[in-house]
Amino acid sequence: MQKTEKSLQEQYAPLSACFGCGPANEKGLRIRSFVKGDEVVAEWKPETYHEAFPGMLNGGIIGSLLDCHANWAAAWHLMKKEGAEKPPCTVTADYAVKLMRPTPTDATVELTATIVESGDDRAVVEAKLMAKGKVCATCRGTFVAVKPGHPAYHRW
Repeated sequence: MQKTEKSLQEQYAPLSACFGCGPANEKGLRIRSFVKGDEVVAEWKPETYHEAFPGMLNGGIIGSLLDCHANWAAAWHLMKKEGAEKPPCTVTADYAVKLMRPTPTDATVELTATIVESGDDRAVVEAKLMAKGKVCATCRGTFVAVKPGHPAYHRW
């Protein structure tokens, strides 16, 4: 993943202010997700102000990273499934994070997301957060494409 390559967020939602993945949120996490085969992948570098305690990443930040990254995997999948030119606006219906071990902040975090189930307007995604070659957290969530009238419909 090169800085010059546009992420899914930069391609399809450049004005998004989402805390986790919005390119326009200068104070957000600004994750950059990329399609790689059947997965969506990302790398992200924590800062000390993301720590729960010295050297370890805050659990809420971990949840945000996994939620946004998995949501983009679902949006990408639904777009491709429908043959659309842009992804539908998707929101999190449910997600559960399992913290496996402390996540160090002195290394780049790697995220992967894979579609495990799919319906007409939704996808179930399993995602992993790794650091230093070890799985630190996992997530499974359902992400749904919203329709006109939903408050998030035009956010992208």
